[in-house]
Amino acid sequence: MAWFRKWAGDPPLVLLALALSVFGIAMIYSAGVLNVPSPVVEGAWRRQLVWLALSLVAFTLVSRVPARWVEWGSPAAFAMALVLLAAVLAVGTGAGPAQSVGRWIQVGPIRFQPSEFAKIAAILGLARYLASREGPPLALRELVGPSALILLPMALVVLQPDLGTAIAFVGILFAVLFWAGVPLLHLLLLASPGVALVLAFDTRIWSAYFLLLAAACYFLRYRLYLVESAGVILANLAAGTIALPVWNSLAQYQKNRLLVFLDPATDPRGAGWNLIQSKVAIGSGGWTGKGFTEGTQKRLDFLPEQHTDFIFSVIGEELGFVGSLLALLLFGLLLLRVVRLAERVADPFAGMVLFGIFGTWLVHIFVNIGMTIGIVPITGIPLPFVSYGGTFLLTCWVMVALAVRMAKADDQG
Repeated sequence: MAWFRKWAGDPPLVLLALALSVFGIAMIYSAGVLNVPSPVVEGAWRRQLVWLALSLVAFTLVSRVPARWVEWGSPAAFAMALVLLAAVLAVGTGAGPAQSVGRWIQVGPIRFQPSEFAKIAAILGLARYLASREGPPLALRELVGPSALILLPMALVVLQPDLGTAIAFVGILFAVLFWAGVPLLHLLLLASPGVALVLAFDTRIWSAYFLLLAAACYFLRYRLYLVESAGVILANLAAGTIALPVWNSLAQYQKNRLLVFLDPATDPRGAGWNLIQSKVAIGSGGWTGKGFTEGTQKRLDFLPEQHTDFIFSVIGEELGFVGSLLALLLFGLLLLRVVRLAERVADPFAGMVLFGIFGTWLVHIFVNIGMTIGIVPITGIPLPFVSYGGTFLLTCWVMVALAVRMAKADDQG
């Protein structure tokens, strides 16, 4: 259909996003079919349908904005995102123990989550910063600027506190830097302080890791400047030093999530409940599942946040291994399509925006599904296009629009 090709811009990408969105609404509907009805969950699919309609309108508008306008407006978008994130800390609203400060801004009847918009702004801001340089940042010391650019909004998100969303900024940073041509060695060294922070809770393991890192810096002395090697070592020392203060600064529910990730049996009826019930639901689905709307763990309301963060548990229980595999196939094709579009464009800014979108979705998919099966700690991070959440769905579709627009950047469209 000619009209659809003209409207979509890139039919394969848009069709995949539509398929996942419709699939998500179906699973949100199923998540609301409970033995004891819940008005909030029961009507979630209708609200998601409205948000999908709004998202398609946003897609239509954003996908028509010339690529050059997007690039020129990137600094303003990044600055606006920082202002909104700061405003959340002052006047944000939230509910429950996970939102002690607040993650939303309420304007009349409209409530939105600035951290979602900040992901797009971070991609655009970082891509603009790197595209304005002459050549890729090949020296390790040249990564300080891009890292600071991402750490600023990331820190504001952590203060909300919203560690799940903050993780997405890490994916943006490394994806865009990789596409910009930063050597893999430098990316590994850039990630090393984060590794040190995690390993610092076991002194022996951290000491062995630090010695290996110091030895690596010595053997790489002909590829790194002295100041760069010293910076890597000092950053890892600092990460190890602040590990305990960072742990103490976490809210109790965040500490519990990390502890039960290591051993859910330590608190099976408390912090470990979510993970245990999720694994039971997915495991009980077998090959073909219990049938649409027929999940017993879901019907008994044993699954936590079954229409949002744990929607994949509903998929696993009701559609089984086959249904889960088909969902993963759709996600895989979506990511592959974005990479293919990035490979085709010659414009540096457009390529980095496309790969930033790829990195964002990849982190969301991996962490969300990983936490439902117990391979990563539980964090509040939704599944793209599928989990319930209006602002997040809108953000995903704006990313689709940007991907379509960037794919035509070489035509100055």
